[in-house]
Amino acid sequence: MAKATKKQALGRGLSALLKETPTDIISASDKNADQLVGSILEIELKNIEVNPFQPRTYFDEEALSELANSIKELGVIQPITVRKLEGNKFQLVSGERRFRASKLIGNDTVPAYIRIANDQEMLEMALVENIQRKNLDPIEVALSYQRLIDEIQLTQEQLSIRVGKKRSTVTNYLRLLKLDPIIQTGMRDGFISMGHGRALISIDSTDSQLDIYSQILKGKLSVRQTEELVKNLKEGNSTQKKEKQIPSFVSNNIQNLNSYFGNKVDVSVNSKGKGKLSIPFKSEEDFNRIINLLK
Repeated sequence: MAKATKKQALGRGLSALLKETPTDIISASDKNADQLVGSILEIELKNIEVNPFQPRTYFDEEALSELANSIKELGVIQPITVRKLEGNKFQLVSGERRFRASKLIGNDTVPAYIRIANDQEMLEMALVENIQRKNLDPIEVALSYQRLIDEIQLTQEQLSIRVGKKRSTVTNYLRLLKLDPIIQTGMRDGFISMGHGRALISIDSTDSQLDIYSQILKGKLSVRQTEELVKNLKEGNSTQKKEKQIPSFVSNNIQNLNSYFGNKVDVSVNSKGKGKLSIPFKSEEDFNRIINLLK
């Protein structure tokens, strides 16, 4: 049962005082709903259901115990948020840690802000609240972003506005989901950082991703070292690809060209067999030397 106690509302409207509210409201559509919705009341914990849309499944026991001790000393500073169900039942929208911690120390009630919310809004609010937590790993954030896009039908632009992040930030998180699951798990367990993950994303080959991931773990490589590894790999692949495209009548004579001009000659050939030679020079003197050779 909701106990209407006269107390100062926390958060928005600090001067607002709660008034006596009827407890027989069965839904937000009732004519008396406005007397309850928007209020902050002490609600019995046994009348509150957890949020079925809560994306968070793990609650750190030690952190929960610390919060419980804080509540025991100071009370619940910020009310939880619930939506009204039928009868005297409520459902958590946000604040499950405060709800769990209050139960942990044996409290009977908890201050709660009551609002109207449909299932989609419940999911969105739970996901956004989850994203705003500071101790989320990058993959948890990425999965929450993806769920908002899939289930709420948001564009990346709309999502960036909802969560208060730049569009590029949202995109960078979502790209992490393209990594091999083994690497994603490593990021969730704290073996590598988001910076490592962003470097690995640019590698198309899963085998190559995992190979560099293994090198990161063995050598305890920094993000900068990882980026250098990735760069070298891509440059090596580019050279190999280029060499494969050059026909044998050209590749067999590249060394001769290099020796003749005294510089590394760049050769490119298209699919039709047409190509071009690029001869670098280091100075005006070197340029004139090459011109004399051509003459």
